[in-house]
Amino acid sequence: MRSGGRRLLAFVAMVIVGAAACPLPSWNGSVSADAREARQADIEGLSPAETERLGWDADKLDAAFDFAAQLSSDTLVVVTDGKVVRSLGDLERRYPLHSIRKVLLSSLIGQHLGDGPKRIDLETTLEELGIDDDPGPLTPLQKQATVQHLMNGVSGINHAAAAEAGLTAEKTRRLGLTENEPGTKWAYNNWDHNALTTIFEARTGLSVAEAFEEGFATPLLLQDFSPEDVSYIEEPEISLHRAVSFSMSARDLARFGMMFLGDGEIDGRRMLPAFWVDRIASDPVATGNDGLWAGYSHLWWVPASDTGLPEGSFWALGLGHQALMVIPAWQTVIVHQADMSKFFQRFIDKVQSEGIAPEKALEALAIACLMPLERESEFCREHRFILRKEFSRLIALIADARVAGAPGDAN
Repeated sequence: MRSGGRRLLAFVAMVIVGAAACPLPSWNGSVSADAREARQADIEGLSPAETERLGWDADKLDAAFDFAAQLSSDTLVVVTDGKVVRSLGDLERRYPLHSIRKVLLSSLIGQHLGDGPKRIDLETTLEELGIDDDPGPLTPLQKQATVQHLMNGVSGINHAAAAEAGLTAEKTRRLGLTENEPGTKWAYNNWDHNALTTIFEARTGLSVAEAFEEGFATPLLLQDFSPEDVSYIEEPEISLHRAVSFSMSARDLARFGMMFLGDGEIDGRRMLPAFWVDRIASDPVATGNDGLWAGYSHLWWVPASDTGLPEGSFWALGLGHQALMVIPAWQTVIVHQADMSKFFQRFIDKVQSEGIAPEKALEALAIACLMPLERESEFCREHRFILRKEFSRLIALIADARVAGAPGDAN
């Protein structure tokens, strides 16, 4: 793809991510799928008795999946104790993960910790690692940020980054335009992640694709992953550091998540240090957000207690509410995916043909799919953008389906 096309797609993605976090300014009606007829969805699962044996209220879990069928969800799967309790959609089809990519890199770094050759020391500074940028070199203070700072989104570095265009305003609101003492301010910052990609590949001598195949895909017996599912977005005119991207199937993503339920061990094989998994949810950085986005740690989100998810849960989010949720207390992994390709195309067409601002195009498309005349159209039923409050409700419905005090649940 030409660089201009990549920049447009990256801008589209990041604009949508930023706008999805906010209410639609000109919409005062109900933003919900309540009255929407459910699509024909392939929902499969265990018997009611087996579902309840694994700690779920079968009727409530069915209601949650029925709600997902009213959205544009393409896959949804709940896995408990290694068993697929409920699933929707084709679990073998690969979809772009968008920002879920960040926790895959986080896990690769966790596999390569240490202070020796080809290892990564979390306390090493950017200066010690020889990390800089061009155009816009880092200041001496910015070079004092450590790998750990980047992992937690607190580098304080406000630098242009590949695949970030639509989030720059929010990053600037949080970080300002001057340098910050590392560790003092949090921001959702693609520069941090992209620099971590550079650090990982420089220190280990492996590409992300090679490292993921060797470190996770092969030992986890992932069924659909290929190294060709890893690619990069490059924008050398604004930064030296590339954004790495992944595509993955729901069943492979669930399998990847399952290793965190055993503190980094699965099927008797140690994949990650136990302390690495423990530290994700033990001391997250407060983001100033609420709900599912309250905390951030090692490139994972950590939800607030009022979400219905138990303490120790953590999750990854990608554009369109791609999600990987790890809930150790329930020995459960949840994966949600939505194919954004047709939405992207309609969004781009609207921006280019009508000459309107991307934020306005997003608003127009989102609101149109809430209108009676449009909501049952093929596009709105299958490809509309899932709103943040709809996704939050979906997770709340799943959490409500968990039987309190289910056998095996951690206190």
